[in-house]
Amino acid sequence: MLPLSEIALAHSQSVQAMIREKILSANNWISFEHYMNLALYAPGMGYYSSGATKLGIAGDFVTAPEISPLFGRTLAQQLRQISQHLTQFNILEFGAGSGKLARDILLELEKSAALPEKYYILEVSADLRERQQSCFKQEIPHLADRIEWLEQLPDHFTGVVLANEVLDAMPVHIVRWHADTVLERGVTWQNDQFAWQDLAIQDQELLTTAQQLTPEISPDNRPIDYISEINLAAVHFMRSLASTLQQGVILLIDYGFGRSEYYHPQRNQGTLMCHYRHHAHDDPFYLPGLQDITSHVDFSAITQAGQSGGLALLGYTTQAYFLLNCGITGILAQTSAEDTSHYLPQSSQVQKLVSPAEMGELFKVIAFGKKFFEPLSGFNTGDMSRLL
Repeated sequence: MLPLSEIALAHSQSVQAMIREKILSANNWISFEHYMNLALYAPGMGYYSSGATKLGIAGDFVTAPEISPLFGRTLAQQLRQISQHLTQFNILEFGAGSGKLARDILLELEKSAALPEKYYILEVSADLRERQQSCFKQEIPHLADRIEWLEQLPDHFTGVVLANEVLDAMPVHIVRWHADTVLERGVTWQNDQFAWQDLAIQDQELLTTAQQLTPEISPDNRPIDYISEINLAAVHFMRSLASTLQQGVILLIDYGFGRSEYYHPQRNQGTLMCHYRHHAHDDPFYLPGLQDITSHVDFSAITQAGQSGGLALLGYTTQAYFLLNCGITGILAQTSAEDTSHYLPQSSQVQKLVSPAEMGELFKVIAFGKKFFEPLSGFNTGDMSRLL
């Protein structure tokens, strides 16, 4: 790993001490979900709550809006189509990152006089909220009056809900299926460091979910030793969105799989990943507070939660199919190929967004609707709803 400053190391040590105290005060064991929540979101200390740069070359990872404005411009084509069938067009974005996606969407919608009445942002990170405000002030000051930050999910909303790489950052429970038992993997403090410890599951919702998954993990009832994640927070998030949405569409973009692939027998160590300075690894105890911790999304669980809340599944496909269906190559073509200084970088960016070797296949787009009955152009071809 890359060297870090004394200030960064001191911050991580403070986060470690804070989590250690939480563990010791809870009989030396907390769930991994609790650990991940503290490491990422503890006020003023967690990864998303402190001031460290997270996005872009200077940060720990790069998201699609950071790669290219073509991502937001293409997504805007889908939003414009949706807007034509709504009684009221607003956008609510969760976890807006640097603000680049909102900027690119608004500038593209402005070209066709299809701006939303309001562009709401619900951002849990005060640091990122400040970065978003600075981005909008500098780059789209004439649209600033349309942007509004929210502290919590509104009671009622009509329009489009948008979340790009939000579900993967929600704290997850880690479960171990071993022989005939189901255990929750938690974190303890041993020998002056964090360590794993498996205990019987106490949370009834988690236990029920884990027991329902067991047949898919071991269909022939063989003894198993299987570790994976269950994201109850994402399920609760979907239920809340279903209750809030009065009319409109929910668009979620993230990396993950349908359930049969997520809990595939060969994926027996789960999908947990950490990112620090563009290095990916699987140790969540490394430099707590300084690294991102994520897991892939079980899109089958997301679909079940949405449908149980009265949402209709409108489509599920790869990011590549979605962007191509929405016309990303046509937007690229607006730049002349003869203008190599502009065209070649944009062409390379498109390749990263749609290539199977990059983001094209691992990242998925899923859409849900309420009182919305129009086919979405982003799913014209390549729909994979049968895999959920």
